[in-house]
Amino acid sequence: MLRSLELKNIALIDKATIEFEKGLNVLSGETGSGKSVIIDSINFVLGAKADKTMIRYGETESAATAVFDLDGAEEAKKILSDLDVDFTDEVIITRKINSESKSSIRVNGVPFTVGMLKSLTSVLVDVHGQSEHYSLLKQSEQLKVLDKFSFSALSDLKIQAKAVAAELRNTDKKISALGGNESDRAIRADILKFQISEIENAELKDGELEELEIKRKKLRNAEKLREFSSSAADALEGENRALDNINEAIRNLSAISDIDEEYSSAADRLYSVTAEIEDICDTLAKKSSELDFDDLDPDFVEDRIDKIKSLYKKYGSGVDEVNRFLISAKEEYERLINFDEEYEKLVKSKKELLNTLNSVNSEISDLRRKSSLVFSEKVCAELSELGMKNAKFSVDFKDYYEITDAPYPDNGNDEIEFMFSANLGEPSKPLSKIISGGEMSRFMLALKAIITDYQEISTYIFDEIDVGISGRTAETVAEKLAAISKDTQVIAISHLPQVCAFADNSLYIEKKEEVGKTFTRVKKLDVEGKIAEIVRITGGDAGSEVSVMHAKEMIKKADAFKK
Repeated sequence: MLRSLELKNIALIDKATIEFEKGLNVLSGETGSGKSVIIDSINFVLGAKADKTMIRYGETESAATAVFDLDGAEEAKKILSDLDVDFTDEVIITRKINSESKSSIRVNGVPFTVGMLKSLTSVLVDVHGQSEHYSLLKQSEQLKVLDKFSFSALSDLKIQAKAVAAELRNTDKKISALGGNESDRAIRADILKFQISEIENAELKDGELEELEIKRKKLRNAEKLREFSSSAADALEGENRALDNINEAIRNLSAISDIDEEYSSAADRLYSVTAEIEDICDTLAKKSSELDFDDLDPDFVEDRIDKIKSLYKKYGSGVDEVNRFLISAKEEYERLINFDEEYEKLVKSKKELLNTLNSVNSEISDLRRKSSLVFSEKVCAELSELGMKNAKFSVDFKDYYEITDAPYPDNGNDEIEFMFSANLGEPSKPLSKIISGGEMSRFMLALKAIITDYQEISTYIFDEIDVGISGRTAETVAEKLAAISKDTQVIAISHLPQVCAFADNSLYIEKKEEVGKTFTRVKKLDVEGKIAEIVRITGGDAGSEVSVMHAKEMIKKADAFKK
């Protein structure tokens, strides 16, 4: 249930907080007062396309915050849990848009995308506006309505159909991956055979390229290595070697160490240097023995490096990637040389999957057809209650056909069309061709009255559902809205006094001019305010006792119906 809606800087609204209640909430007001802005704001916070033109003039950002009660909203709770959103007994949705058209969404403080928001709000609220009138004229939308009515019966079958259709698409990919005609497969097999042989014969090893590049560097600098390492060794151990000079210095310093301790310290430090130089001499001697490269073939090293780099360029940037390519190539090669066996296996699997899909689709179609009979009876009954006693309604099914190839429908393969006749003796025709505006409003209300019993949605919003109707029909529409609101919350924008009389929560939308600016205000009406609003809508005189008594009588009659 929608508890409240807080709006800031939207159209003519600078700031407004609207409290909604259980039952029937009716928004009324003069034409142009801003009723449509309330619905647009609700749609905005539910995930409709954001438009910076909704920002109040002179401001840089609009914001809408909706608070929903989650009592009984198990599907919404599951979505929140799956999205790792913490919640208790409510969910708070805030959406903003700035003058640069940048929009932000937060649900209980967690950033959301528009897609995530729509998945959540679609199970919380059902908004009916004039656009839905037109969308219902599409056959695809009509199928969705029928399936909402048939949801419990179709749910498991639809899940199965989706899974089978997905497996069929995957099987088609595998068949396609096997290759084209026999000549193409033979060419591809030869290429793979060469690639496999090239990689296997190379016998690549981890770290080999790095080791070879080090050896190549040494080979290219062999003379330089010998010359400079030999010179370094001579400087340390040859004639006038450094070690002899240092040892001489140590002896001289030791001779005077008893006179000044700092000489003793200097001698000790030089002694540690001799140990380090001796170690360096050992290292140079060892490296000198390694500078014999006679066992290394420079051409072999160069060729091997070129070979490894060539393989890396063709098949991957390292040994691991090349090996992965090798595994994949071997698998594809096996499929190609065993094409007939693999192809027959996949074709057989596809045939079995098609049989399964057609079987499931057939069950879906049978259930839809049976369900459509009950659905049609209920629609006719609702239309009769709404003053269309001679109306006829049925669901026309196109000829069923079996699927033989892609695309694979994962929602059954029925094509349906709603057939309608409003008058006695008139044949039923497609809904899109004959229904009038007033009839469409009642037809939509009839559908909502039926579907509410088959949906978890707790809030239904009707934007001018009463367009094109008056008199007794208006009263029956009001009664129907009240009946729906017994089990679910209903929010309706209405111009009808009959609907206003049935309101459990009356909200008046008005436009005011203050300090040179225009503002839209939302006011909750008490009983006297509700009476005055009904008088205004009926065109009566606010000071007329007759008009007031008539309004009170309408409210009394509405209250009696609701009991």
